[in-house]
Amino acid sequence: MFKPARLRVAAIDFLNPAPLMWDFEYPPCAAELRRRYALHYTAPSVCAAALASGAADLGLIPIAALTPELAVVPGCTIASQREVRSILLLVRQSAAKSLPEVRSVAADTASRSSVAYAQVLFRYFLKTSPTFFEHTADPVAMLEHADAALVIGDPALLARERRDEIEAAVGPCLWVDLAEEWHERTGLPWVAAVWAVRPQALSSTLVDAAQLSLDLQTSRDHGLGHIDALVDEWVKRLPLPAATIRTYLTENIHYLLDDACIESITLFRRLAFASDVLPPLDRPLFL
Repeated sequence: MFKPARLRVAAIDFLNPAPLMWDFEYPPCAAELRRRYALHYTAPSVCAAALASGAADLGLIPIAALTPELAVVPGCTIASQREVRSILLLVRQSAAKSLPEVRSVAADTASRSSVAYAQVLFRYFLKTSPTFFEHTADPVAMLEHADAALVIGDPALLARERRDEIEAAVGPCLWVDLAEEWHERTGLPWVAAVWAVRPQALSSTLVDAAQLSLDLQTSRDHGLGHIDALVDEWVKRLPLPAATIRTYLTENIHYLLDDACIESITLFRRLAFASDVLPPLDRPLFL
């Protein structure tokens, strides 16, 4: 007799998706969700690779990794309506006084979307084409080898807390919030990631489309209703003040995949294709 499998989930162990994952990690819902989902935590770029290869069925993936074969699950996102704080472009002013003067960028590649946003900023908006190369997320070491450093996620939040230390080592820097740059140029939210699923996987699992959307949105809502608990947890995991974590989760990150976010995803993919950064994707497929 056929026994439906659990949906294999690739998730991100960063601070910003923590509210989305609440029901998967805490009672009373965690035990029930474990019947339907098999969870694995990894980096955003690895989430996308697992989904593309078929090693995962559902992933919280960068929008740069969306393909025509993947369906966006409605409702949830990781986005920002203005300043996000966790996508940081640091420019060493001894090398470049302004963004158009940047000739090289050391990039933390934890998120394909963030690297692609930076490339679109330079190629499309600034009409320049600096060299990008991969580097571990160490701002001082990055700026010893490049004009600018692209730091993503928790390392970017930590870098902001170490601003004096970093500038003492490399000199004065421009501290550029990539989400804010995108919003100023487009008037739209900056969108980092969405839940995406391989639609064919749902036919052999315990989860249908309606259940999947309900589970993910309910988990988000419960997470946003337990911000105090998340702050208490993450202040032990990251050397950040509790107030910084609270502000980040409640003001910097936007978790609702609304019409403005969908418009932003479509525009970003169009500009990324026009800038030879990503392959074409006219409009994402929605579940």
